[in-house]
Amino acid sequence: MKEIGRAFGKPSSPIHLQVSPHGGIRPAPRRRSRLSLTLSEREEISRGLAAHQSARSMASLLGRSVSTVSRELSRNGGYDCYRAALADAKAWDRARRPKRCKLANSARLRQAVASQLRLNWSPEQIAGWLKRAHPEDESYRVSHETIFRSLYVQAPGVLKKELLGYLRSKRTIRHSKRLDPDGDRRGQIKDLVSISQRPAAVEDRAMTGHWEGDLLAGSKNSYIATLVERHTRYVTLAKVTNKDTHSVVSTIYLGDQHRRLLLRSVKSLAARFQ
Repeated sequence: MKEIGRAFGKPSSPIHLQVSPHGGIRPAPRRRSRLSLTLSEREEISRGLAAHQSARSMASLLGRSVSTVSRELSRNGGYDCYRAALADAKAWDRARRPKRCKLANSARLRQAVASQLRLNWSPEQIAGWLKRAHPEDESYRVSHETIFRSLYVQAPGVLKKELLGYLRSKRTIRHSKRLDPDGDRRGQIKDLVSISQRPAAVEDRAMTGHWEGDLLAGSKNSYIATLVERHTRYVTLAKVTNKDTHSVVSTIYLGDQHRRLLLRSVKSLAARFQ
């Protein structure tokens, strides 16, 4: 909100008033159905009327059924008063049908979702549970996105606003997911270098001294760090107390003397293979 406010030179409070009715969710842009008449087709109908063409001939020219052209004319003043721009604007207004969501139309589904939310279940868990608990009943299918939208965009007779307090984030408005400048969702690794950018000498395993590390996680928060020499496939294992960066790095770090001894052993092992 503050970033948007700074872009407009306004405080964040009026921005919040504009965004909160939509729950922080950008309204979906309106799109026409591919089956509806376009403005250019309505203009063709208007020109056909000026040329005293029949509905059948206009329908044949447009590749539409006769009933489609007849309904279009009857809705918009008939043969004498039809205007393409006005008819297109009216059709755009008539297409506004505020469809009630599935939770608003099904009291059973709404009660099931609300009861699981009060147990601190996430919307993803609820959607998966409904599918498993009622595998044959399609009326119990609802996506987690519908649950989120019903909570953040308060509609009469759907989910109560108090249920927002049972979400793990405890937010009253939805926040956008931040992306890195490249548009790629990544973790919090700084200065990340892709494995595809490693040197060719490392890729073909021709030289000794190149190591590949990994971290294995087991039960009860047990972790093992692995180091594999890429040329000889020599493996070293080290138990790690935790999976945070400091613990892993301090465990696998080798002193200069230890590193020289280990490299000497690896080179002698490589000479045997050759």
